[in-house]
Amino acid sequence: MSDDFFIGTEMPDAQWWQALWPDPAGVLRAVGLQPGMDVVDLCSGDGWFTRQIARIAKRTTAIEIDETLLEQSRLRLTAEGVRNCEFILGDACAIANLVPRQVDFVFLANAFHSVPDKQRLCAAVAGILAEGGVFAVVNWHPRPREDTVVLGQPRGPRTDLRIGADEVVAIGRVAGLEVEAVVDIPPYHYAVAFHTRTAMHARRTGSLG
Repeated sequence: MSDDFFIGTEMPDAQWWQALWPDPAGVLRAVGLQPGMDVVDLCSGDGWFTRQIARIAKRTTAIEIDETLLEQSRLRLTAEGVRNCEFILGDACAIANLVPRQVDFVFLANAFHSVPDKQRLCAAVAGILAEGGVFAVVNWHPRPREDTVVLGQPRGPRTDLRIGADEVVAIGRVAGLEVEAVVDIPPYHYAVAFHTRTAMHARRTGSLG
């Protein structure tokens, strides 16, 4: 594994992915994904969420640093007839260079816990969000790994890598983001949905439609 990879983010096999996330579209709706959005699936892995995003969004960009996983995702989605998804090999923290436009929604699942510089990543994402855009971070609850069992085995990142919603919120705020919502995603996850600070001010003053 390259030193550029985030630690503790190995991709599970499809069987337990299905057991853990039986309704990926429901998760996406819960964190604010809406039809017609321009969306980035950051650290997209083998495309479990990417395929659902592409079914809802107008435009989808999958970013993944593991070339093998990215190719698996591309082949699967192409075979299914998905035509609104671009696949980009690259580092998540370079998102501004990889996606040189403003987008409506950035989705990051099961990777934030192991990002080396979390504040840097949040700031990079904030820089490409359009006004009213959402950055949704899905994380494991900070429970002992032996308590997060899927198909009879402990799953997820090491216990010491797990962080709570309060810490994610604090990191995002330092990077210029504000919280729209914190959502529980049973059985083992939560999500923090951020907006840019300017977008939150506009929402509070009623200037967004």
